Amino acid sequence: MTISNSATSWINVPVNSDFSIQNLPFGIFKANGNKPRVGIAIGNDIVDLKALFDLGYLSSLSFTGEDLEYEFLNKVMAHGKQGTRALRLRVGELLDASNNELQGNADHVSNVIVSQSSAEMLLPVQVGDYTDFYSSREHATNVGTMFRDPDNALLPNWLHIPVGYHGRASSIVVSGTPIHRPKGQQKPNEDEPPVWGPCKLLDFELEMAFVTFEGKPLGDSISTDEADDYIFGMCLFNDWSARDIQKWEYVPLGPFLAKNFASTVSPWIVTLDALEQFRIPGPVQEPKIQSYLEYKGNKHIDIKLEVSIETETGEDNVICNSNYKHMYWNMNQQLAHHSVNGCNIKCGDMMASGTISGLTEDSYGSMLELSWKGTKPLKMKDGSERKFIQDNDTVIMRGHCEKDGVRVGFGEVAGKILPAK
Repeated sequence: MTISNSATSWINVPVNSDFSIQNLPFGIFKANGNKPRVGIAIGNDIVDLKALFDLGYLSSLSFTGEDLEYEFLNKVMAHGKQGTRALRLRVGELLDASNNELQGNADHVSNVIVSQSSAEMLLPVQVGDYTDFYSSREHATNVGTMFRDPDNALLPNWLHIPVGYHGRASSIVVSGTPIHRPKGQQKPNEDEPPVWGPCKLLDFELEMAFVTFEGKPLGDSISTDEADDYIFGMCLFNDWSARDIQKWEYVPLGPFLAKNFASTVSPWIVTLDALEQFRIPGPVQEPKIQSYLEYKGNKHIDIKLEVSIETETGEDNVICNSNYKHMYWNMNQQLAHHSVNGCNIKCGDMMASGTISGLTEDSYGSMLELSWKGTKPLKMKDGSERKFIQDNDTVIMRGHCEKDGVRVGFGEVAGKILPAK
């Protein structure tokens, strides 16, 4: 199920690389004039799985060449947990320093190994449906404190259900895709009519997302015990947010234009198997939760997260250091709640965590919190200040797990904001 922590690869893996042999995440890439195809990251390189298949190295598995030469991971994911696990473990076996099967054939190596620097990374998954949760207690408390009542910051349902809403799948884009500042209605003054124009309070939201295998038929539900079998893996997720548009439109039905203009994902999907050793206990959940949300074992994950703003001058300013372990509701609970009413989960569905904030001010996962609604501007290295995201700013998120000398990371997700069209 997992790759040994003592394993090393004959492929060079730089120190502190996110893509160790213990990781082996899946993605979609284009290189050398070929069609989009499935790859696995190792160090600074990519293993071309279609080339590996054509050379006969994957003949013992159930995958076809068509599965591996496709523009999304969905055909690979259609083989389910056991299929993708066997594929990842087979690649790990071939990359192991003690295995001469592939490394002993220089011609095969040159056909199979592609430098990441020469490849174009594409959106990894064809997302059918996208759900955004709201599962960080610290974030929900901060927002409630700012906009409602500091003494009753959490809404009455928050400690009882993993709150979520259905988002827009069509505007999910891969890291590196520029985003135009959205436009919409805003109401800057309570006693004046709304105005229309470009968003003035553009924000990022630091999130993680998970991607599902095919679920159960309509009418059936997935339990917290079963959830791991229906989750393929995770990626970094920037859920861009237009705060001024959202403030005016969210009553009574919630986010709409403020959220559907873009969300950005990292290109590599890190499997749940690769994250197993970084599991940790979750928070004590009080008041007592409903029985269908109860779970066994450690289902939270220690993932260190970082956000930086690269200004137009090219300087990188780290503005947030947070951790996925701060989540109140875990993925198993989110998936169980999502399907408890019989909602059918499909292969390629994407479910995001909601903004991930910690207890300290430097761990807040949005500009709304970091600048405390614009009252505490952030200083940049070039002398400028930020209350929210400005045109030509690039927001970069990074994340990794590290334990006992083993690092499993997600790479980065980056997006540059262009002026409104």
